Amino acid sequence: MRVLVTGGLGFLGYAVTRELLAQGHRVTVLTRRRPERQRVDPPAGVAVLTADLRDRGGLADVVRPGQFDAVCHLAALTSGRDSFADPLDYFDVNTAGTINLLRALAGPAADGAGLPPAFVLVSTNIVYGSRHHGALAEHLDPHPESPYAASKLAAEQLVAAYAATGAVGAVTLRPFNIAGAVAGVGDTDPGRIIPNVFRAMTGQLPHVTLNGDGSAVRDFVHVADAADAVCLALARCTPGRHEVFNVGSGVGVSMTDVVTAAERVTGRIVGVRRLPPRPEPPRLLADPTRSRDLLGWQPKRSDLEQILADAWRAWG
Repeated sequence: MRVLVTGGLGFLGYAVTRELLAQGHRVTVLTRRRPERQRVDPPAGVAVLTADLRDRGGLADVVRPGQFDAVCHLAALTSGRDSFADPLDYFDVNTAGTINLLRALAGPAADGAGLPPAFVLVSTNIVYGSRHHGALAEHLDPHPESPYAASKLAAEQLVAAYAATGAVGAVTLRPFNIAGAVAGVGDTDPGRIIPNVFRAMTGQLPHVTLNGDGSAVRDFVHVADAADAVCLALARCTPGRHEVFNVGSGVGVSMTDVVTAAERVTGRIVGVRRLPPRPEPPRLLADPTRSRDLLGWQPKRSDLEQILADAWRAWG
């Protein structure tokens, strides 16, 4: 297939791009930065298009109807905390940007042939909010609690509505905490615990901070496993239908567990500063049953120690 990957040079996007290439697809990456300004180089054999999702005209100039058989839409703004200070940008990129992308894809191909494209939207588990108890399953009502979550839920809803017209076949994925590394490309997001543990270990931070006693439990999934889910979702897309799947291991790991496991994997000690407890959900875990049964997806590499070992090798 001819596959377009938006955000294809980001942390998850790079892993998705490599996996698609390995499966024999023709891959094009859409990025808003010129390739020479990216943190990573595109994998060999990948075509690169440059456009900003917010620029409807510019996007339509480089993405045309019939040009691609499938789209993996990963590009987004992703900080819940930052979204409170800049909600307009979050809705502009995450929601309006998705509209602009779908508009660019809309219409008959130049030769009038071909099926409607497959469309995989990578959303986020935080659309569920903090009201639910137990493992989070896809049938639960979403309760977004930040502009970021609301913007991603709105994107999910518009993709579902557009799929209902028959113009695309769509799958939305809701990843939990993606971590690890692929081919030396790991996560550097300063808002996430594993990069900050490594920064504290290497002297870039004086310590890592934990809220309260560090007992908050989260679900971590290896970036390579998340990339597998994206590729499996492409095969699941059916014109006129929209489905939602979690991408999480279903295994709970506390923040203290992350620190102690990182020390064990790296052989280094990290300083910890404990902040006062914050109001946050004590446990956020995926129910991966639906992804396992319908996508055939398994989190094969999402053991915490493997995640940390791969991430640490990439940190180098």
